[in-house]
Amino acid sequence: MTYKAVIWDFGGVITSSPFEAFNNFESQNNLPLDIIRTINSENPDTNAWAKFERNDISVDQFDGLFAEEAEKKGFNITGKQIIKLLSGTIRPFMVDFLKDLKDKYKLGCITNNVQSDAKSKQDYSKEASEAMALFDHVIESSLIGIRKPDPRIYHMSCEALGVKPDECIYLDDLGINLKPAKAIGMTTIKVVNPNIAISQVKEFLGIK
Repeated sequence: MTYKAVIWDFGGVITSSPFEAFNNFESQNNLPLDIIRTINSENPDTNAWAKFERNDISVDQFDGLFAEEAEKKGFNITGKQIIKLLSGTIRPFMVDFLKDLKDKYKLGCITNNVQSDAKSKQDYSKEASEAMALFDHVIESSLIGIRKPDPRIYHMSCEALGVKPDECIYLDDLGINLKPAKAIGMTTIKVVNPNIAISQVKEFLGIK
C-alpha cells in the first residue's frame, strides 16, 4: 500500500489524554473512577458533551446541562469544572515525528474540541500552536458543527488533503472514532502507547 497522508487526532495523541486529568479529578473529589467518561458516553449524539463539541450550546449552557446529567447519577459536577481539565500536555516526541513526516506526506488533523473562549490559556501555548502549524489541514468539530465519529468528517479531511481514504493512516486514542475511519478504507491505529503508535506508523510507511 502506498500511503500519501497521515491524519491525527490531537487530544490524547499529540497531547496527553484528558482522561488522565478526568481520573485525577475523580480521585481528588472522591468520585467513582471514569464517572465523567460514563456521563459523556451516554446518549453520545445528544448529551451535553456532544452538543458542546458541535458548538450547539454555549459555555454556560454546557455548564448547566452537564451538571444536570451528573446530578441524575447522584453527583455534583459542573460543566465548567470539566472544561478546566481539557488542556493536555504536548508530547514533544510526537511533534518531532510530525516534523520528520512534514513535506514527505500530507498531514491532517481531525479534532473534537470546544469553543476557544471556553478553553484554558494552556491551549494557546506556544508548543500547541507550533504543533497545529505542522498540519496541512485541520478540522475542528466546534467550527464545522460535526464531530467524530460522524463519517462525514473523515471524508472532509480526505477531500481537503486531496487523497483517497485508502491512501491514509488515521490515529486516534478512541476506538469509537477509529471504526468509521476504517469502514471507509483508512488504515487505523489506536493510540494507547504513543511510542508504539509511532513505530506502527513507521512500519506502515516503510520507515526504518
